Amino acid sequence: MVCVPTSHQWIAFLIASILFIQVPGPSLLFTIGRALTVGRRDALLSVLGNGLGLVTQVGLVAVGLGAVVAASSTAYTVVKLVGAAYVVWLGVSAILHRADARSALVSSPAPRRHAIRTGYVVGVTNPKTIVFFVAFLPQFTSGSGSAALQLALLGVVFGALAVCSDSLWALGAGKARDWFARKPHRLDKLSAAGGGMMIALGVTLAAGE
Repeated sequence: MVCVPTSHQWIAFLIASILFIQVPGPSLLFTIGRALTVGRRDALLSVLGNGLGLVTQVGLVAVGLGAVVAASSTAYTVVKLVGAAYVVWLGVSAILHRADARSALVSSPAPRRHAIRTGYVVGVTNPKTIVFFVAFLPQFTSGSGSAALQLALLGVVFGALAVCSDSLWALGAGKARDWFARKPHRLDKLSAAGGGMMIALGVTLAAGE
């Protein structure tokens, strides 16, 4: 028989997860930046990719690899810098190619797998989320049964909640982008602003403890 968290643990977990997700962090800022630079559709696909990245992290935590990253300063630093560098690169690209936002309004959209892959890389290389999972998820598991299965279940639910929340933010930011699109040249500044946001996010991630 597979034991699952109790009803009280589920309620506490859902409340804590929703509150944590709403605190502005890397995933949320990345989502808004993507919506402002590449539009609503790609931002939503990036959200999906980010959620898949979170689920991958949950798998690592469930089998114990997340604890290695949490305990090893070297592993933590490597993963952090890789993820931060990727976000900075996305921001720089958005600024250098800011005129592409206007072209995107009349051209065919990029392949969906590209947007999903972009979100996945950002999600799976966020070491702070791994550390959060290692410290947070075990508090809501029952004392008996498979801890790995319970951690995996909680992590998948957390990822689903994050996808739903970030999707709403992406839709809101996408609406703002549509308003700017009424005068296409406004999108140049908007894309540059979104790129600047992602650069600042990457620098913050790299400099953070």
